[in-house]
Amino acid sequence: MDDFSSLTAAVREFRDARDWQQFHTLRNLIVSLNLEAGELLELMQWKSDAEVEALADGAPTREALADECADVLLYLLLIAERSGIDLAAATRAKLQKNAAKYPVDKARGSRAKYTELG
Repeated sequence: MDDFSSLTAAVREFRDARDWQQFHTLRNLIVSLNLEAGELLELMQWKSDAEVEALADGAPTREALADECADVLLYLLLIAERSGIDLAAATRAKLQKNAAKYPVDKARGSRAKYTELG
């Protein structure tokens, strides 16, 4: 069992013990993922790049950052489960697609979108 499978099983167990599956429609899960991503983004609000980088250094801010990252992952796992998506396989496939769009010899050190690479 891979890490995603065991995490998904733990999330499902947590959810089912509370009878929350009834609320976990695909639409609701996607909305919730975006709300949690917004909470992650909120940690960045009004901070300089240096302050954002320092979030991981302090115990209280690191915990908040970890909590919001975990919330995003929890919903992503439930979305993938609901949709029948193997996240590990999808991630590997997406990396292959991105490698084709962004060949190292053209993309290294560039922030250009693949359509702008020469």
